[in-house]
Amino acid sequence: MPTSVATHASLLLKAAAAKPCFSARAAARIPAPSHRPRPPAGRRLPTTAAALAAAARRFRWPSAAASARGLCAAPHFGGEGMGSDAGAGGRKRRVPAVNGLAKDAPAVNGMRKEEPVAAPPRLLTLPTVLTIGRVAAVPLLISTFYMEGPWAAMATTGIFLAAAVTDWLDGYIARKMQLGTPFGAFLDPVADKLMVAATLVLLCTKPLESSLLNDGPWLLTVPSIAIIGREITMSAVREWAASQNSKVLEAVAVNNLGKWKTATQMTALTLLLASRDPSLPAQGALVAPGVALLYVSTGLAVWSLVVYMRKIWRILLK
Repeated sequence: MPTSVATHASLLLKAAAAKPCFSARAAARIPAPSHRPRPPAGRRLPTTAAALAAAARRFRWPSAAASARGLCAAPHFGGEGMGSDAGAGGRKRRVPAVNGLAKDAPAVNGMRKEEPVAAPPRLLTLPTVLTIGRVAAVPLLISTFYMEGPWAAMATTGIFLAAAVTDWLDGYIARKMQLGTPFGAFLDPVADKLMVAATLVLLCTKPLESSLLNDGPWLLTVPSIAIIGREITMSAVREWAASQNSKVLEAVAVNNLGKWKTATQMTALTLLLASRDPSLPAQGALVAPGVALLYVSTGLAVWSLVVYMRKIWRILLK
């Protein structure tokens, strides 16, 4: 190695040991050696820049293109230096936002990042609106039941039938389109119980003009008390289960027996309300099947209550 190159290399090493972080400008201010021997014939003595580049390659220093940030600048990621001015300035790194919302996280190692924030759950979805409509239809059902006129009985039957259809429809939409909400899950059984209890009380306070019910006025009273009592008991049991462990809560989840109970109950009450319509030709023929289905739904209601209580009792015994 020529003497000038060795001299330059030794000076660079001494400067690096004294001050690890230096720039190209600092290296350029290093004094040149006083003794500059003449190179042999046919060879040119390397310049200061060439020697600096060779030393950089030898010791794996940053290239000359990186000298603007300093030869010993800290490495950077994602195009932003953590130790340079760009990193110290707090430039933000964007991440995709979730549901159109994002918030800035505290700076870590001089870099900022944005964490996604989940959108708040929607309160009024289509199934929830249908459920609220069933609750709002209860006063309308009571009003039309006591009205006089050829259209009053038909309007009462139509309101109850629409409520029964939307009871199935809102659950189907919530499962199919994944629009279920905790508020909707709470309000759906409440709307069903309000509609069924109101209809049973109305039928008991104003009995139908039928020979079957004239001979046995208790035929509607007994199943009505059983159904309403079962619903009150199940509401209390589910409220208690919600405060217990998950196994107890799963034991009182709605099963197929409860769905059959609801279906027969809605069909029976629709037939009994329709039997009050004088415009129907077979008005009296709807009373007997309506009462029969009401007793079937009562049996299913009591049976489902016994099944729920047996499941809870087995869990408590363990």
